Amino acid sequence: MSLRVVGAGVGRTGTHSLKVALEQLLGAPCHHMVEILGDPTQMPGWTDAVHGRPVDWAQLLRGYGSIVDWPGGSFWRELLAANPDALVLLSVRDPDDWYRSASNTIFQTFDNVPEEARPWMETVRKLLQDRFSDQFDDKNAMIAAFDKHNDTVRREAPPAQLLEWRPGDGWEPICERLSVPVPSEPFPVTNTTDEFRVMLGMPPLT
Repeated sequence: MSLRVVGAGVGRTGTHSLKVALEQLLGAPCHHMVEILGDPTQMPGWTDAVHGRPVDWAQLLRGYGSIVDWPGGSFWRELLAANPDALVLLSVRDPDDWYRSASNTIFQTFDNVPEEARPWMETVRKLLQDRFSDQFDDKNAMIAAFDKHNDTVRREAPPAQLLEWRPGDGWEPICERLSVPVPSEPFPVTNTTDEFRVMLGMPPLT
């Protein structure tokens, strides 16, 4: 199975909601960071990717019809090269809102993960150091990395295959580009900041 959608957006841009939506639209699993955390056998392949070693993308993502979130968003070029007909889905949001959400969730995972997950989180940190930024406490640096990543996708992705999407856009733009019917139910909203924090054993903010 080849990927029909390569998500180029970073975490906390509605990626988990996109995962649920794309699984419904395409009838196939959508890869997301939660897939790796739930299946540690995937970690060696992604670790190879982070360290610049050869990766068999078709084998690593066998059975998936789409991919969103980290770490896939950092490898959107490689994934598109391996799936040249895929839609490049760039999920974005207001940079200040993104930083606020990521600061209250993703950036805190490095200090709030089980001991057995620490080696993987160190790999994720290297990924951010090499391909994004890990200066979590520096708002300006992180927003600059966020803007640079999104601008690079806008500039380098084939225009005919690029869809820039915000969570408020809902089903319609995605369904149009994938030539699938628009579901009658509301677009899913999952993995809110408070849900993420509770998953990590942290108190909700509201």
